[in-house]
Amino acid sequence: MYGMKSGLALAMAGVLAACGSADRYPVASPPVTEEVRIAFNTVEVRDVSLPAYAASDEIHRQDATGKLVSDGSVLWADSPERAVALELSRNLARLTRARVASEPWPFEAFPDARLEVRFESLIAGADGQFRASGQYFVGVPDGRRERSGLFDLAVPFNPQGGPQAIAQARGQVILDLASFIARNGLR
Repeated sequence: MYGMKSGLALAMAGVLAACGSADRYPVASPPVTEEVRIAFNTVEVRDVSLPAYAASDEIHRQDATGKLVSDGSVLWADSPERAVALELSRNLARLTRARVASEPWPFEAFPDARLEVRFESLIAGADGQFRASGQYFVGVPDGRRERSGLFDLAVPFNPQGGPQAIAQARGQVILDLASFIARNGLR
């Protein structure tokens, strides 16, 4: 019995040590150099849906064969779905000067519009392009200006730049997505 407990304790210590040795990479917000006028004063960023690999804490990339690869010791600094929703909210607020927040909506008055984004892909490619594609939906309580649209964006990055280059590219593609949605879905 004692041997079993000490073996379990050693195994747990190994798991904890492995968890502690991971490198975590944050996504910095790139500078906003434009302002986009939109038709709404308040916008709630609701559901942001990511593919399983993009929702994982591990940073994935696509190799030359098209296979998705990752390293368990190279992780995003925050939960990807939460982080992308916050990045999108922050970028929309900075671009539009509207009051934007991710769900749950923190204010008493309901938002003028609600945004949902469903990613089909969000991946760093072996070709040096970080791609984001999917669909967005803008819901409006009166129903008159509801919209949806497809997006397919890419930004270059240096594949030899490692996780830092991938994180920088993700930050830029989410800013580009915020600009695209502001121009096409929130006007």
